[in-house]
Amino acid sequence: GLVAVCPSPAAVLAEVIKAFGAPENAQRMEEARDNACNDMGKMLQFLLPVATQIQQDVIKAYGFSNDGEGVLKFARLIKSYESQDPEIASMSGKLKAMFLPPMTLPPHGAGTGGVATS
Repeated sequence: GLVAVCPSPAAVLAEVIKAFGAPENAQRMEEARDNACNDMGKMLQFLLPVATQIQQDVIKAYGFSNDGEGVLKFARLIKSYESQDPEIASMSGKLKAMFLPPMTLPPHGAGTGGVATS
């Protein structure tokens, strides 16, 4: 397929979120979650590789390298846009919620879509 030279980060992020919503990927994430049984350490062990894989499959079409480094670059790019683009900040929060265990969220104001900035 055609590789877009410089798609907007929002467009790529939207594609990634769409990929996480695909039935087969949703199922892979579900299985990883089940394996982790809400154990924080196991979450990272089981969920992150699956989440990384799903992201890699999408972003490699946009010129990112097809490895962990590509995903990190993508994450850094998104982070750099979060402060200037509320849409990207909101999508980024949505994406994180998909593969970060719910218990990392503060109990107060959960569900308001507030994303803690590190």
